[in-house]
Amino acid sequence: MYKYLVIFLMIGFVLIGIDANAQCAMCRTTIESTISNGRSNIATGLNTGILYLLTAPYLAVAVIAFLWFRQSKKVQQERISKWQLRQKVAQLLGKSDQSQIGN
Repeated sequence: MYKYLVIFLMIGFVLIGIDANAQCAMCRTTIESTISNGRSNIATGLNTGILYLLTAPYLAVAVIAFLWFRQSKKVQQERISKWQLRQKVAQLLGKSDQSQIGN
C-alpha cells in the first residue's frame, strides 16, 4: 500500500504544472523583449522546458534511491533468514547432544 502511495505521489508531482519563473538572466531579457512585442507563448514554452529539464535529475536520483532501498531490504531479509536457520540448527544440535548425554 505504501509503495503505491509513493509512486502515485511521484507521478502526481511530475504531472502537476507548477507556475515558476525559472530563467537565467539572458533568457529573461530575451523573453521580456518578446513579451513586450506581444508574443507570450515563447515565454511559456521556455519556462515549461526549463522546469522539465529541472525535474530530470531529481527523478533519476529518486529512482536510484528506490532501487537501492529495495535491494538492501532483500539483502537484509536474506541475512535474517540465514540467522534464523542457524538458530534452529543450533537448537536441534543442542537438544540432540543433551539426549545422548542422558543415555
